[in-house]
Amino acid sequence: MRLLLAPMEGLLDDVLRAVLTRPGGYDHAVSEFARVSGTLLPDRFFRRIASELECDSVTPGGTPVRVQLLGSDPAYMAANAARLARLGPAGVDLNFGCPAPTVNRHRGGAVLLDEPELLFRIARAVAGALPCGMPLSAKMRLGVRDPGRAQECAQALADGGASLLVVHARTKLDGYRPPAHWEWVARVADAVDVPVVANGEVWTGVDWLRCRAVSGVADVMLGRGAVADPFLARRIRAGQLDAPDAEARAAEWRALLPLLGEFRERVQLKVEARHAPGRIKQWLHLLARNYTGAQRLFAEIRALRTLSEVDEVLIRHGVPPAGASDSRQALTSAPVAARTDSQTPVKFAA
Repeated sequence: MRLLLAPMEGLLDDVLRAVLTRPGGYDHAVSEFARVSGTLLPDRFFRRIASELECDSVTPGGTPVRVQLLGSDPAYMAANAARLARLGPAGVDLNFGCPAPTVNRHRGGAVLLDEPELLFRIARAVAGALPCGMPLSAKMRLGVRDPGRAQECAQALADGGASLLVVHARTKLDGYRPPAHWEWVARVADAVDVPVVANGEVWTGVDWLRCRAVSGVADVMLGRGAVADPFLARRIRAGQLDAPDAEARAAEWRALLPLLGEFRERVQLKVEARHAPGRIKQWLHLLARNYTGAQRLFAEIRALRTLSEVDEVLIRHGVPPAGASDSRQALTSAPVAARTDSQTPVKFAA
């Protein structure tokens, strides 16, 4: 079983990735995309979207990070992949899943799923540019308007050299609206000889189990579910599939406070101070789905504009002040519920 951490443009970047991988549970993470057009990107650009390249391409918690490329020109994609490879990423990933109109208008992301032959040429060119042994994966949706060519697209990517496929189980036009069509992941997996990873609408351990049952694949990528529940991957690894009770959630929230402190510090280093409150609110808004402490904290800072005002509230709620966070120690003692008979993972064929 693989559990992967998804990239999310404007949300799940290297800052949040560093924090979410502290609790462990992930086999690898994927960076936000590097957009490739008619130029060779400088090393500093790759390091900006994947700061882990400075640290052997692993997060502070030790999770390997693959760097994602997005573009439609096979030659430039290959040239940029070769340049990226010199920096030693844990792998390279190709983006055919982004549904954003601004990206799609410039022939990037999910819009290319109408052109399987182009997917093949891009994957083949990039695979040929990478050193032997460096993994190449690709993320795709089910199609642009419908999933009619999903299997053809998957075959094109696998034949081109992708050794792992992540399938976001929605079309481009679906965006992020539920449901995720996990049954189509099963059809894609039947069409290729490489591992297939299911993605979309996995928010809980029960969702994870249903996704595996419907899709028939053993591997899952977590996105918004991981942001809203930073301990989800670790609980899945431990076999805790039922939702934590109030006491367990409260203990998790206490363990999250140092993570919030670390996140606040990393945000301040990456963005201008005037933008930092927005990033903090963004994460807390998703955490509020699962944690009453996050609900209260978000309600108090929602109308605040300055980082100093936000800091006062964070400290009052128990978030360590700048320079004092110690997430490693907190996570060592963070609880994971013991496995019961009803929580024993069900085994599925890969």
